[in-house]
Amino acid sequence: MTILQETNVRTGATVWLTGLPSAGKTTIAHELAGLLRAAGRRVEVLDGDEIREFLSAGLGFSREDRHTNVQRIGFVADLLARNGVIALVPVIAPYADSREAVRKRHAAHGTPYVEVHVATPVEVCSVRDVKGLYAKQAAGELTGLTGVDDPYEEPEAPDLRIESQHQTVQESAAAVHTLLSERGLA
Repeated sequence: MTILQETNVRTGATVWLTGLPSAGKTTIAHELAGLLRAAGRRVEVLDGDEIREFLSAGLGFSREDRHTNVQRIGFVADLLARNGVIALVPVIAPYADSREAVRKRHAAHGTPYVEVHVATPVEVCSVRDVKGLYAKQAAGELTGLTGVDDPYEEPEAPDLRIESQHQTVQESAAAVHTLLSERGLA
């Protein structure tokens, strides 16, 4: 019996982009994915909305359900990263303890983990309002909007902080790419 082993597997990593709704997390992740793919890297974007639809259907937005959602995403990201994929994870992940649990899972497996805080102020996010969430909240049609009437615990020591309102998407993605390059992950 011959066992085939892939010998050209590069180190994967998880890049966790956290921030308020409409902060620019997903847009930056897709721009970064293009840069990484152009360099020959295997990349997956684990979009928070898609995860909620396919992996976390049935979960609500209670603290417990949000924690469960983040842990599911973290599990998939770690699994991908341990297999040579750069997992880009643009999700709100509002609670510090949930994000810390994901970081610890990665550390337990020796999987590189990079936390990026897309620190766009709520005033800017509400103007962008990509999904109309802020307008629905203002009209009383939605409650529990992270950063407005539900908490968002900002990362105390992210690996990178991006203020997307002060730079282009390309500049934001390039900043993350530079960090990954410096760590030998790009």
